[in-house]
Amino acid sequence: MAEVSAVLQRCDPSLLSLCGDSEQPDCVEASKMFLYLTDSRRLQKVLLRQLFVLDSMTSLLEDLQSAQQLLTLACPPQPDGGARSRWKALKVECRQEVEETETLLRSLQERIQRITERRHTLTQLIHQLTSKKHLFEHVEESLQKAHNALQLCDGQLTQLRAESEAALGHLIGWQRLRDELQVSVATAQDVMHIKLLSFNQSELSVELRTRPSSDHNESSNELEPLKLSVTWRHDDHFRLQVLDGAGVVEDSVSGRRCELSAALLDVMQLYVGQADLLTEIQTLRSSFAIDWRPAQRLLVYLKTASLVCHLEVEDGYPGNGRARLLSVCRNGETVDTSGLKPQKTDPRLTDWLLLLHSSPLI
Repeated sequence: MAEVSAVLQRCDPSLLSLCGDSEQPDCVEASKMFLYLTDSRRLQKVLLRQLFVLDSMTSLLEDLQSAQQLLTLACPPQPDGGARSRWKALKVECRQEVEETETLLRSLQERIQRITERRHTLTQLIHQLTSKKHLFEHVEESLQKAHNALQLCDGQLTQLRAESEAALGHLIGWQRLRDELQVSVATAQDVMHIKLLSFNQSELSVELRTRPSSDHNESSNELEPLKLSVTWRHDDHFRLQVLDGAGVVEDSVSGRRCELSAALLDVMQLYVGQADLLTEIQTLRSSFAIDWRPAQRLLVYLKTASLVCHLEVEDGYPGNGRARLLSVCRNGETVDTSGLKPQKTDPRLTDWLLLLHSSPLI
């Protein structure tokens, strides 16, 4: 069916509309008739060639006088002229023209492609040039504004230079006053044994010492400073908390802001009054596993994982109070300590710990 459409297209395209619908009976019959005629024509062409050859052979045999002449007769020459030779020459010439045309078309297409690319490049360059022109105008406008601003800044700089010279004179005076105040504060801190660590709107950090830091003779026995933190709250109250120390108070202290001075004084008196006790506890911590509980006045000594010793420290120790052994527990059960007799009549915490550490009775 495709061959039928191709032939009708070459012969008469208007006939395609008559055979557009292959389901019509006339179109189907015409298709069958076309196929029959095509096959008949092909068969007739073959028969015609065969008849032509037979006619040529008959004419040749009629002109021969003997069979020997048939064997010695030369082959007829190929015809030089005719429509077929001209058709072949035209076909070769047409092929050459087609090749030249295709070559010219490819060359023309390449030139068109190059022209298109150059046109695109030129368009981009024009856009870039336009953008740079706008940018140049913007930069020129910005430079003019910057020049005007620079002139204004020169005037302001002259005025600020005069003001800075005046402020520098005040600053020199303030620095001199600051140095004098720092010397006064350092002197006051050495006398009061208080050092200000940090200060802001919501928190104050101070450090309490039992003696001036300039005392180097007994630096090895000097008690570690007591660091306190005072936090301000929005309801005009404060919270005093021990940050670092040998154990003066266990819980933080809170109150109104007007009571802060009294709270600091109480902590300072308690700290200074227990300086000897805290110094001794601080020294013992480097050799023994102990825990000081200031609220209970109780010292807990952990000799082993299962053996715990409790010692009570009376108020006023070591001047007016004593240190005595309360109990010794092994695995939660009380151990008999009647055989533990210290050599001194009024033993200190150090004497008790040395005795407990070296005694074979526990």
